[in-house]
Amino acid sequence: MKCKVCRQPAVIEVRRHNAGFCQGCFLAHCRNQVERAIKDHGMIGPGERVLVAVSGGKDSLALWDLLLQLGYEVDGVYIGLGIQGYSDPSAEFARGFSAEHGAKLLEVDLPDDFGFDVRSGAAADHRVPCSACGLSKRHIFDRAALEGSYDVLATGHNLDDEAAVLLGNVLRWDLAYMARQRPVLPAGDGFPRKVKPLVRLGERETAAYCVLQGIEYQVEECPMATGNRHLGYKDALNAIEERSPGTKAAFYSGFLDRAAALVAEVGEQSREGLHPCPGCGAPTTATELCAFCRLVDRAAEQKRRRLSLNR
Repeated sequence: MKCKVCRQPAVIEVRRHNAGFCQGCFLAHCRNQVERAIKDHGMIGPGERVLVAVSGGKDSLALWDLLLQLGYEVDGVYIGLGIQGYSDPSAEFARGFSAEHGAKLLEVDLPDDFGFDVRSGAAADHRVPCSACGLSKRHIFDRAALEGSYDVLATGHNLDDEAAVLLGNVLRWDLAYMARQRPVLPAGDGFPRKVKPLVRLGERETAAYCVLQGIEYQVEECPMATGNRHLGYKDALNAIEERSPGTKAAFYSGFLDRAAALVAEVGEQSREGLHPCPGCGAPTTATELCAFCRLVDRAAEQKRRRLSLNR
């Protein structure tokens, strides 16, 4: 197969585009796709400071690199989740990228800074681990962006992620969650602006970008993700994509073109009644503490009980 752009031997095929690319043209293709997403959706303005939510995996490190390549002022923020055998290596990949590129990396550690890890927090709050993890990351990433006076918080959600989450939300017709799937969530009510510049790139493309760009990343899947229903939705969409390339892109872009504006009002309604949490100041609709503060308190209480039983 020859490169669609320069006719040199291709190193990767992107079936939904019915095209192959050589290394140089593929890297340019990825930059162009991110640049188009930013421009089409008004994600980042000139001179704005960007904070990338970094996990040490392929998507977040590819995003960080692509935004730097495009000339944006970008720092990263990493959260240590306390997952044995996984979090420490992930942190090293994030630190390695930061050091190699001379880019600033902020770090927050759940066990050190909040007294719990994902497993113990999930048990204390009667949540599945992915729920406790997602709640913690959303809270901490938002706070880091606001406290650091960043204009934009960028996350590494790619096309595969968004299509899989959209499928789950459509199956349940969860309009409030569908409203959050827009590529840009505006700032306001105590939230930073959130953007997803990778929505035009698939998971295989971000992995290939890292390999071809020489970016080392955490290859292992999070051990806590076993049984996550979104992985099942990804598998289902992958099977459809294999038979009909371009299905994921058509599904998600169709949502953006035809339904995103319709569900946006539901998203605005979900912000009604927001007020600052008395514990941390984050926006919440809860009558008392926000969900994250409750998680912290319950994890601390469970830890106290364990210590008292061991005396």
